[in-house]
Amino acid sequence: MFETELHDRLALFLLVLVPLVIVAAVLERLRFTAVLRFPLARSLVAQGRGARPWVLPLLPALRALAIALAVVAIARPQERDSRVRDLSVEGIDIMIALDLSTSMEAADFRPNNRLHVAKEVLTDFIAARSNDRIGLVVFAGAAYTQSPLTLDYGVLKEVLRQLRTRVLEDGTAIGDALATSLNRLRDSDAKSKVAVLITDGDNNAGRISPLDAAEMAKALKIPVYTILVGKGGKVPFPAGQDLFGNMSWHDVEIPINPELLQTIAATTGGEYYRATNKDSLKDGLQKVLDSFERSRLLEGGASANYREDFQPWLLWAFALGALELLLRFTVLRVFP
Repeated sequence: MFETELHDRLALFLLVLVPLVIVAAVLERLRFTAVLRFPLARSLVAQGRGARPWVLPLLPALRALAIALAVVAIARPQERDSRVRDLSVEGIDIMIALDLSTSMEAADFRPNNRLHVAKEVLTDFIAARSNDRIGLVVFAGAAYTQSPLTLDYGVLKEVLRQLRTRVLEDGTAIGDALATSLNRLRDSDAKSKVAVLITDGDNNAGRISPLDAAEMAKALKIPVYTILVGKGGKVPFPAGQDLFGNMSWHDVEIPINPELLQTIAATTGGEYYRATNKDSLKDGLQKVLDSFERSRLLEGGASANYREDFQPWLLWAFALGALELLLRFTVLRVFP
């Protein structure tokens, strides 16, 4: 429901101009009233060559009304929605560290490999967010920031879509990935900050120990949620194409270290999840959000929706002013 109110009520004091205009019109009329009246002038009035006395007050009335309408327009009448809108923006700062090592090509999520499923789930995860700032770190033998914290989900999803394996030096630098993520989160002003590590293997590269990175996260009070992707054991791995161009597979043992991921999560106050299919990976990401209290990224408050309504008043003021000028110099032109 909309209610009408004036935004600048003090502008109504300008209405004192209305009686001043009327007084000025009366004084002007008295000033130019002829002292000597001639029979010829009286006959011209009778023939319609001048304004009749009873219509003469119409001109100052139009002018006064135009000024009054203009003053109301200056006061800015608005229609206010009585329903209050909450302006507070709540969200979490989330840095996601995604493993791009060649082991993510394992196809234990058939018909797709681990990386393909992880990208699908992360794309859906990003699409479901509205106020969470999300950043992306990718890692293999080294770690790099692919996207800083952002609310531009369109760009983030496009960056995610273009991710490939075999672009970085191979390996699994879990410690470097965590340290890079923490570096992006440490200057954040959000009350809730979290790092999410998605990997399918054990740490075997990098310059920073995963446990040292976990201690850094603990000192910064940033929980790390770890998600181990894959079923473990021997998994189908691409071995090239056969003579007919079809992908051939062979079983490969990919080492995993769930104990390390559990220790990282426990040290930092996070949680450890095991994702053996697409649904369990999606559930793990959702549980990360469910465990957090929303923080306010932007100071907000309560506000109402307003719609400006001064335009009709201003248009009528111009119309009446133009009509007054038109009549003054045409049919209501005064002859002394």
